[in-house]
Amino acid sequence: MADAVQQNAVERNDRRTVQGVVQSIKMKKTITVLWQRQVKHPRYGKIMQRNTKLHAHDEKEEAKEGDLVELMACRRLSKTKTWRLLRVVRRAHAVAQHQA
Repeated sequence: MADAVQQNAVERNDRRTVQGVVQSIKMKKTITVLWQRQVKHPRYGKIMQRNTKLHAHDEKEEAKEGDLVELMACRRLSKTKTWRLLRVVRRAHAVAQHQA
């Protein structure tokens, strides 16, 4: 029985993951992530860049604008939110503002 539970947990966590850059943190527990990918044009074969904005659930509100994050697909949490924040891959560099 324990093996069946472990197998179910492994299958559950074997979900689609994507990486993107956080664009907005203006909503509570929700981040907007820009996911950039390269696709080949079906007829002409040219490699094109495509962008998609994804809304993701950030329970601890740990992501900041400019961070590179990894998202995992999950059940629908709201009308537009179907991803969860898995981890922050790289933090954004803080820009120091110097005034003369």
